[in-house]
Amino acid sequence: MSENPLLASFDLPHQAPPFDQIRASHFLPAVKQAIKEARGNIDSIKAAAGEATFENTIVALETASERLGIVCGIYYNQLHCNADDKLEALADEIGPLNANFSSDVAMDADLFARVKSVYDKRDTLGLNVEQQTLLEDTYKGFVRGGALLNDEDKDILREINEQMSTLGPAFNQNVKKSADGFELVINDEKDLAGLPKTAIEAAALAAEEKDMAGKWLFTLDFPSYVPFVTYADNRALREQMWRAFASRAYKDQYDNCDNILKIVTLRDKRAKLLGYDNHAHFVLERRMAETPQAVNDFLNKMLVTYKPAAEADLQRLKDFADNNNGPDELKPWDVGYFSEKLKQDLFHFSSEDLRPYFQLEKVLDGVFTHFSKLFGLEFREAGAYPVWDEDVKAFEVYDDKNSFVGLFYADFFPRKGKKPGAWKTSYRDQGLYQGKIERPVIAIVCNFTKPTKDTPSLLTFDEVSTLFHEMGHAVHGLLSDVTYASHAGTSVLWDFVELPSQVQENWCYTKETLDLFAEHYETGETIPADLIEKLNKAKNFMIGWGGLRQTGFGLLDMAWHTADPDTITDVPGFEDEAMKDATLFPRLSGPMSSSFSHIFAGGYAAGYYSYKWAEVLDADTFEFFEETGLYNRDTADKYKVEILSRGGSEHPRILYKRFRGRDADPQALLRREGLLEKAA
Repeated sequence: MSENPLLASFDLPHQAPPFDQIRASHFLPAVKQAIKEARGNIDSIKAAAGEATFENTIVALETASERLGIVCGIYYNQLHCNADDKLEALADEIGPLNANFSSDVAMDADLFARVKSVYDKRDTLGLNVEQQTLLEDTYKGFVRGGALLNDEDKDILREINEQMSTLGPAFNQNVKKSADGFELVINDEKDLAGLPKTAIEAAALAAEEKDMAGKWLFTLDFPSYVPFVTYADNRALREQMWRAFASRAYKDQYDNCDNILKIVTLRDKRAKLLGYDNHAHFVLERRMAETPQAVNDFLNKMLVTYKPAAEADLQRLKDFADNNNGPDELKPWDVGYFSEKLKQDLFHFSSEDLRPYFQLEKVLDGVFTHFSKLFGLEFREAGAYPVWDEDVKAFEVYDDKNSFVGLFYADFFPRKGKKPGAWKTSYRDQGLYQGKIERPVIAIVCNFTKPTKDTPSLLTFDEVSTLFHEMGHAVHGLLSDVTYASHAGTSVLWDFVELPSQVQENWCYTKETLDLFAEHYETGETIPADLIEKLNKAKNFMIGWGGLRQTGFGLLDMAWHTADPDTITDVPGFEDEAMKDATLFPRLSGPMSSSFSHIFAGGYAAGYYSYKWAEVLDADTFEFFEETGLYNRDTADKYKVEILSRGGSEHPRILYKRFRGRDADPQALLRREGLLEKAA
C-alpha cells in the first residue's frame, strides 16, 4: 500500500475516504500525481486509433481525471470545514496547479479537434438524451474554456485562470479570520438581560473553554450572534455585535476590498476575451434565466412587490418600538430585537418557545423518518467509518428494497477552522467511477447551536429549516440515477439547484411533519398544536423585509458582474449605489460585499437571484403536495423520478414540466407569502 492514502485504493466500504489517515502533507504530492495520471489518460485519448467516437473521446474524457477529482474534493472540503494553517497555505499551490491543468485540457487543440468531430456528427450518432447532454456540455465546456482562442489569447486566459484559483480561497479565509478575531466578553451578569438561558449557557461554556470561567463569551458564529442581536436588552452591546458582524473583512488586516476588485476585474476580462459582454452574460448562457436582462426583470418585479411590503413592515416596527420604550430612531441593530418583541405581541409566542422541542438528535431522526415516508430511505448510523472531527456522524443510506443508496456524513457544530453557514457537498458523485456506476458519498456541513454541560443541542426553528434545506440538497445527490457523474444530483443549471432544498423547508410548518420529532427535551411532551398554529400564523411576519433583503443581494450580485470594473474604485460606494432602491437604512458599517462569500468565493456569481427564482418553483411544487397529500407516495415518486434522479441529464425546464404537467406558476410564491390572494 502506498504511504500516501490519497494515492491508494480506498479499502473502506463503498470506497469511503480514510480521513483518519489523511494529513495535510499528503495533498500536494497526491494532486501532482493525480494530474500526471490525468495527463496520461488524455494523451491516450488523443492517441486512440481510428476516428473519434462518443465512447473513446467524450466518455473517456469524462472519466480521465477521476483521482484528481477525489483528491481535490477531499482537500477543498476539508479546507472549508476543518482548516488549519497548513491546509490554508496549500491553497496557493494546489489552486494554480489545478487551474493550469484545466487550462491545458480546455486549450488542447488536438483534444478539442476530436471533441468537435464527435459534436459535428451528433445528429447521426443515435445518442440517448443523457449522452446528448454530455456531448453538448463537453463541447461547450471547451469553447467556454478558450478552445477557439488564438495562442496569444489562450496564454492570457491561462494567466487569468491561475490568478483566480487563489482569490476565492483567500476571500473565504479573510472572512473566517476576521470573524474569528472578534470576541465580546461579558463580565457583568446584568449585561445578559433579555438573553435566553440557552444562549447564556453556551456563552459560559465558550468562555470556560478559553480559560475565562465565570465570564460569558459571544462570537460572530451564527448560534452565538443571532440570539444576542435578537434578545439582548443592552442596546450598546447589540450595536457592537452588529457592527462587528456587518464589517467582517473590512478595514482590518483581512480587508477583502482589493480581492473583490481583482476578482470582478479578472472575471470581466475573461468574459470579454471569450466574446461575452461581461461575466453575467458568460454565466447566464448556462442558466435557466439565460440573460442578465431576464434576471434584472425578474428581480425588479420582486422589488415592486417587496419594497412597499418591507416599508410597511418597518413602519409597523417603528410604531411598536415607539409604544414600547424604544429608541428615538430605530437602527439596524434594533430590527431583530424589536421584530422578536413585536412577533411575541402579535402571535403570543417567542421563537425560544420552540427551541425545547427541537433537540438535534430527535430532529435528525425526524428528518430521516420524513425522507423515509417520502422516498423510502433508511439512514443507518455507521460508526465504523473514519470522520474528520469527533462531532461528525456517518450513515449508510438504503432504499425500501434494502439496496445501498449512498454514504452520508453530517457535521453540525461550529469550530475553529470551519467557515460559517451551512452547505451540502460531495466526496464522490454518483455515476461512472473506475469503470462502474457507483453510489455517492455526500455530506452536509452546518454551524448549529452546540450542546452545553447541562443542555443538549437545542435548535432554533431557523436551524431546523436549515437542516431540512441542506438535507434536500443531500437527498438530491443521494437519489441521483444517472450514468455520468458530471450530471449527478445537484450538478444542474445553477438557478434550479435550490428547488430540491427550498421545497423541503415547507414541511417544517406542518403538524404532520413536526409530530415526527418535535418533543420537549425534558418532558417528552409533543409540541402543542396551538404552538404550531402560532408558528404558521407568524410564517409571513416581516416577509416583505426578508424578500427585499434577498432581492437586494441579487441586484448587488448582478451589479458587480455587469459593471465595467475599470470604473469601480470604491467598494462601499459601488455597493451603496447598486442597492439604493433595495435598502431602507443607510449603510452604517462595512459593505456586505466584503463578506459576500456566495458570489466572491462560491458558485453564485451572477447567480444569487436563483434563491428567489427557485422559490417560485418550490412554492409551486409544494402546492402539488398539498393538493395530493404531504406524503403521497405517487407524487413523491414522480418528483423523485422526474426531478431528483435525473440531475443535470436534461434541461430543468423539461424535467419540471414532466413532473408538474405544466410550467411553474409564477404566482405561487406570492400566494404562499400572503402577498397575493390565493386563487379560488
